[in-house]
Amino acid sequence: QVQLVESGGGLVQAGGSLRLSCVASGSIISINAMGWYRQALGKQRELVAIIARGGRTNYADSVKGRFTISRDYARNTVYLQMSSLKPEDTAEYYCNADGVTTMTSPFRGMDYWGKGTLVTVSS
Repeated sequence: QVQLVESGGGLVQAGGSLRLSCVASGSIISINAMGWYRQALGKQRELVAIIARGGRTNYADSVKGRFTISRDYARNTVYLQMSSLKPEDTAEYYCNADGVTTMTSPFRGMDYWGKGTLVTVSS
């Protein structure tokens, strides 16, 4: 089985920075895209940033210029550097790995989610 484990969340003041990490483990052969999503209390989960296998990135308009997604392909790890944080960035942040092929499913890519890490930005 594939597991995604996030880390790096916490409490930070507005204007501060945090770096989230997510490691995918298991009998992984390849991962297509990795990304970060967030869900604030009472709201739907939304895309924050995503990075494709070739390195192409996409960001939500609300975080452009403030957040940077990066990926360590050898370690199956994705990072989210968050700067100039705002109270409205407060949410549970979830890691996603898309199109994951494994030793037990080498031809069919699967989608996996982490359990989330909480980011709280105080004003």
